[in-house]
Amino acid sequence: MKTRKLVMGLVLAGALGLTACSTGEAVDIGDGAATGTGVLQAAIAGEPDQLDPHKTSSYFSFQVLENIYDTLVMTDENLEMVPALAESWELSDDQLEWTFTLREGVEFHDGTPFTSADVVYSYERILDEELANAWKLSAIESIEAPDDLTVVIRVAQPTPNLLSSLGGFKGLAIVQQANVESGEITTNPIGTGPFSIDRYTQGDSIGLVSNESYWGGAPEIAGVNFRFISEGNTAVTALKSGEIDWTDSIPTQQVAQLETDGVNLGIVPSTDYWYLAMNQANEPYNDARVRQAIAFAIDRDAIAQVAGYGTADVNQLAIPEQSFWATPYDTYRTDLDQAQQLLDEAGVDGFTMDLLVTSDYPETVTAAQIIADNLSQIGVDVSIRQPDFATWLDEQNNGNFDMLMMGWLGNIDPDDFYYAQHHTDGASNAQGYSNPEVDRLLDEGRVETDDEARKALYAEAATMIADDASYVYLYNPSVIQAWSDSLQNYTVLPDRAVRFADVSLSN
Repeated sequence: MKTRKLVMGLVLAGALGLTACSTGEAVDIGDGAATGTGVLQAAIAGEPDQLDPHKTSSYFSFQVLENIYDTLVMTDENLEMVPALAESWELSDDQLEWTFTLREGVEFHDGTPFTSADVVYSYERILDEELANAWKLSAIESIEAPDDLTVVIRVAQPTPNLLSSLGGFKGLAIVQQANVESGEITTNPIGTGPFSIDRYTQGDSIGLVSNESYWGGAPEIAGVNFRFISEGNTAVTALKSGEIDWTDSIPTQQVAQLETDGVNLGIVPSTDYWYLAMNQANEPYNDARVRQAIAFAIDRDAIAQVAGYGTADVNQLAIPEQSFWATPYDTYRTDLDQAQQLLDEAGVDGFTMDLLVTSDYPETVTAAQIIADNLSQIGVDVSIRQPDFATWLDEQNNGNFDMLMMGWLGNIDPDDFYYAQHHTDGASNAQGYSNPEVDRLLDEGRVETDDEARKALYAEAATMIADDASYVYLYNPSVIQAWSDSLQNYTVLPDRAVRFADVSLSN
C-alpha cells in the first residue's frame, strides 16, 4: 500500500550541518542487543561526527541523538512547545522568571536519577564553555535549582522565544555530568530518552536499544539500527528490497517514481531555507549594488527545480509562506538588464567569483552550475569549489570564500531565522553584514511579547536584510522521507526531527 502525506509546516530552530562519512574501527557498547527481531533498520545519509549534543553541529548526529536525549520541553507536530522533562512551567508577571516543574521518577540510561541539578549543569556547561548554542541562552542571568524537581531561570529581559530555544532541538539536551567528565559522551552518550546506545561501528552504523524505563513509556520496538548510506540510490534500493524500514537518503529526482513504487512517502513543507551569502570583507561584495546584481541575475526557479525536482518552494526571504511570521517580498525577479545596470553603477566589470559549495550536499553542486551559467551572462566568471562539509565549514569560518551556498535547518522562532545570521554581533554572520537599523529591529524583536507587534519588527528587518542582499535567498525545501509498510505510527515532522519512540513494526 502506498500513502503520501502532505503536512503544512510552520517554522524550525538552529542551524545544523552535514558531515562526510568516515571510516574506523568498531566501538562495541553493551551486548549487541540492538540487532534482531523488532529492530528498526533506518538509513541516514551520513555518519555523525560525534554524539555530544552540546558540541556537534551535524544533522546526522542529531538524527540519532533525537532518540537518546530529552530537553525540558519539545516540539509537537505543529511545532508548538509541549512538556518533556518539564511537566509544566510558569512565567512571572514581569516575564523575567521562568519556573519549571520537572517530572518525578525520570532516570538516565544507567539508572542514575534525573534531577534539577542536571538541568543547571547542562545549561551552565553550554554557557561557561561558550559552546555552539550558547547564543540561544544569552538572555539568561541565572539558573537555580531550589529543590530536585524545580528549575528557576531568570532572564535579563522578556524572552518570548525561550521555550523554543530550550526545546527546539537536541543541541540543548540535558546531559549527565559524569558522562561528560569521563569523556565518553562523544561515542557513548547517556541520556534520558527512549533509546540508549548499544554499539557504534564507525563507518557503518549505530545501534540503539529500547529504554524499558523511559518516562514516556517503553518503545514497542526493541531498538533502532542507524545505517550510514550516503548514496541515495543505494538507500532507496535497500528500502524497496526490504533491507531497511526507513530512510531520508532520497534523491529528489526519484520522488515521483517512489510515489508509484508501493512505499510510504512523506513529503512535509519544511521551514528550512537555502541561500547564497557573499563575503563582504572582499571586494566587490562590500558594495550592496554588486550583491543586488547577483540577486537579480540568478534564476531561482531553475535552481529550485534542479535541487528539489518540484518539492521546493522558491522564496526570496527565509521564512516560508505558510508561517504566521512570513513576510511578502518579491523584489528580485530574474532581470539581467537590472543586474548589469547595478554593476555599472558600482563601477564593476568582468570579475571572477569563488563559489563554495559542498559535495555532501549534491544539490548545491548542481545548483552551482546553474548559478555559474546565470552569472556568466553579466560578465562574472564563477569558479566552483566543492569540498566535503567539514572542509566547507572551515573555509566559511576562516572567511575563505567569495560566495557560498548553504541551508539553515531546524528554525522555529523568527529570531532563529535572522539574529545569528544578520545581526552585527551574530554568531553565524560569516558574511560580515552590519546594519545598525537591522540590529535595532532584531534586538527589539527578541524582547517584544505581542505577536503582531513582533511580526511587524521582523517583517521590517527581513525586508532590509533582503534589500541589502546580506543573504540572497533561494528556496524552502520539503522534508522527504520514505518507509515500508511494516513501520507503523511514524510521523514526518517539519523540523526534521526523527523520532522512533512511538512506532511499531509488523511482520
